[in-house]
Amino acid sequence: MFYDHKEIEARWQRFWAENQTFRAVYPSEKPKYYALTMFPYPSGAGLHVGHPLGYIACDIYARFKRHQGYNVLQPMGYDSFGLPAEQYAIQTGQHPAVTTEANISRYREQLDAIGFSYDWSREVRTSRPRYYRWTQWVFMQLFDSWYNREADRAEPVSTLVERFEASGNQGVRAACDADTPEFSAGQWKAFSAAEKQRMLLKYRLTYLAEAEVNWCPELGTVLANDEVVNGVSERGGFPVVRKKMTQWSMRITAYAQRLLDGLQGIDWPQPLKDAQTNWIGRSQGASVTFKTQPGPGQEAFDIEVFTTRPDTIFGVSFMTLAPEHELVGKITTPEQKDEVEAYVVATARRSERERMADVKTVSGAFTGAYATHPLTGEAVPVWIGDYVLAGYGTGAVMSVPCGDQRDYDFARHFGIPIPNIFEGVSVEEEAYEDKQNAVIANSGFISGLGQKEAAMKVIEALEAKGLGKGTINYRLRDAVFSRQRYWGEPFPVYYDAEGLPHLIPEHCLPLELPGVEKYLPTETGEPPLGNATRWAWDTEAETVTENARIDHKTVFPLELNTMPGWAGSSQYFNRYMDPDNEQALVSSEAIGYWKDVDVYIGGSEHATGHLLYSRFWQKFMYDRGWVPTDEYARKLINQGMILGTSAFIHRKAGTQIYLSSGLAKGEQTEPIRVDANLVNASDEIDPEAIRKWQPQFAEAEFRTEGGVFKVDREVEKMSKSKYNVVNPDQICEEYGADALRLYEMFLGPLEQSKPWNTAGLSGVYGFLKKLWKLYHQGPDRSFEVLEGEPSAQNLKTLHKTIKKVTEDIQAFSFNTSVSSFMICVNELTAQHCRERAVLEPLAILIEPYAPHMAEELWHKLGHTTSIAHVPYPEFNPAFLVESTKEYPISFNGKVRFTMELPLDLSKEDIEAAVLADSRTGEQLQGRPPKKVIVVPGRIVNIVG
Repeated sequence: MFYDHKEIEARWQRFWAENQTFRAVYPSEKPKYYALTMFPYPSGAGLHVGHPLGYIACDIYARFKRHQGYNVLQPMGYDSFGLPAEQYAIQTGQHPAVTTEANISRYREQLDAIGFSYDWSREVRTSRPRYYRWTQWVFMQLFDSWYNREADRAEPVSTLVERFEASGNQGVRAACDADTPEFSAGQWKAFSAAEKQRMLLKYRLTYLAEAEVNWCPELGTVLANDEVVNGVSERGGFPVVRKKMTQWSMRITAYAQRLLDGLQGIDWPQPLKDAQTNWIGRSQGASVTFKTQPGPGQEAFDIEVFTTRPDTIFGVSFMTLAPEHELVGKITTPEQKDEVEAYVVATARRSERERMADVKTVSGAFTGAYATHPLTGEAVPVWIGDYVLAGYGTGAVMSVPCGDQRDYDFARHFGIPIPNIFEGVSVEEEAYEDKQNAVIANSGFISGLGQKEAAMKVIEALEAKGLGKGTINYRLRDAVFSRQRYWGEPFPVYYDAEGLPHLIPEHCLPLELPGVEKYLPTETGEPPLGNATRWAWDTEAETVTENARIDHKTVFPLELNTMPGWAGSSQYFNRYMDPDNEQALVSSEAIGYWKDVDVYIGGSEHATGHLLYSRFWQKFMYDRGWVPTDEYARKLINQGMILGTSAFIHRKAGTQIYLSSGLAKGEQTEPIRVDANLVNASDEIDPEAIRKWQPQFAEAEFRTEGGVFKVDREVEKMSKSKYNVVNPDQICEEYGADALRLYEMFLGPLEQSKPWNTAGLSGVYGFLKKLWKLYHQGPDRSFEVLEGEPSAQNLKTLHKTIKKVTEDIQAFSFNTSVSSFMICVNELTAQHCRERAVLEPLAILIEPYAPHMAEELWHKLGHTTSIAHVPYPEFNPAFLVESTKEYPISFNGKVRFTMELPLDLSKEDIEAAVLADSRTGEQLQGRPPKKVIVVPGRIVNIVG
């Protein structure tokens, strides 16, 4: 019978949907298993074959756990808010919800075609009001919480107010703004309502603050650091500048140490843990105060710096501030004003990432101001330089040229004197090798002490003068939480007459996005929600109303910013547990059962974005008692990429002449990408196909080699922009979803990147047809299995495969298990195996990998229910124990034949069996043997 993958796969996909085969049952007495992959952003391009890699791996494991008797939760949804849909709306005027819905339909069609065992009844979409009401709810809880450093957890703001009422903020150890003043209980009580709210904003876990942000004028929005590449936006390539704006921020820094500590207890890849550790950036050192020396009519200011090497303080010869530092404009002298302002403007065009990566360029400007060295009293010039970042430490450094390479390069470039602290040897004369450890002052203060002892002595001296203290610093900054976009979660916030934020009542959630005519910022620079005419909050009616009714008495303006893309993904894993609950994000009963994610699969590119922010939200939720664990994913796997093979043609410089690959050598040409799907297996492309592909080639001249036009190939990331994507729809049509699933796993280890080669699918497809034939050996290749006892070899092959495949699945080594299936089918085919006792468990064994064929075979084997929940085959080691040995029979040291003999025979029995064999008689030709040497389990040698 012909293996018709199209008909088989369509039938079983319908069956799964109609019967909700993979719906996770709750409550259940079965043990739970929660398998999750990071949900996709539904782009208009749909899936390419690189996208399903992690999905297939997770699905194999989920199906395996079902066979093991677990109640498996494997949900799927869509991260459906985002900038691409908004940009499309700007270009076309079409509402982002319309394009997002169309894109989701396309994704769903593709996901279903690959045969994933998702519980679609739990689907979430971050852009649905019924979902984002809970994102808004979490924001409200963060706003209503503060971080108690003494208890090391978040608590309701009401408990902080109680402490203020009783004793002010003296003795309160909290995560709060650096400029928070001390006040007594009496002063607190004397504050106006507005003053109290401003003070509480300094403590809330989400708060309003002026922050340095990546501002993209062309997109009209703030961008996260990972959305900026080489000073331009990742999407669109538009210039990005640094700008100060009042933004909502999340006080993630309160959790810095717990985020570090938590990495020790979770099974996540070490490179990912290292990335988070470095991003959080814990440093132990000292906070030091340098006081500026004011000129006539100027005010003195404190410049706070953090240093991990306080013992180098006597090597300070200048200070460097980040160009964005708040004191730059206040301390710059009139003579330096123009130069400093020009430099600040130039620096604003460079991203933080670009500035950190650039270790060669030296640039800066002198402010004209001086600060006083806290221990020597010497005047220290204050410069600005873009190698200092406002978002790291305090945005100011005490520059020690003989202790830091960048400080040294800066000093040499601008001719700043470098102190001689090498016991009479200048830095210029000394080989620059010990830049981190050779700084011991020639002052007698710390001379002769080791680094640690010297640092402690410096800290003691600073504390005695009130100009410093030992402290721990983190590179991690509070997360900016505002975006000047339309297509995102609205903040459930309105503003009173004094500009102070207030939350709408919780029972009024969700606060839904209003309709707007334009998706660009307003003419006055407000975010897109500023275009809404009905975006005000009526506190009496508790509803959204027209802007024209704003009176700052009962009707107030609503927040115009929206939340960032990571907001909706920071709790989605918990919402999947209880997606229809209208009373809570997740009920205590549901989360008490599901608890956490057992395995989470996704890309390493989210290490310092989603995977850090979601851990922060989880720890906050744990503190407030809404979840039972403070880490939501026990095990995480970063899948590698499937790479595409790009195709390049060569354009002769300054012309529209294109040269075949061989002709381009030695010529001045520019490589141009073309659609790799137009190239054949011999790396040839039809010029007419290129002309039809894009209008720019319509009049081009193509110079061929021997009548053919050849391209160059290069393996790189699979991407629509590189024209090297392979559509899974085409693969499923030609080879089937089961072949796609097996091939993606067969390409190599899950965690590694590997190139795609469509030609390789034919081998996997051939394996599936061979597997199909094992069950169709009857007349006319009709389905037929036998009820008799399988042979020992049949059972050995089966149980060897059960053992290997089970071990491979548990180790997420799916590529080697596919090889095991191929070996198994080859052996069973050679053994002419047709017995049910072998073929039935084999169908179950391969179901996680090739579920459509497995369901079809299971049905043909006479079963009426799905194979998905059938118990997994048990490995029996007895079938792998060898009961016989093939002995080499030698005569005078030369092997003449072999004999299969039971392993439990004695030496005497082995000798008797060999001598009784007719072949022995032929070798001895009637002569009695002189000696028979028997080594049980190894050899028999007869000396004639």
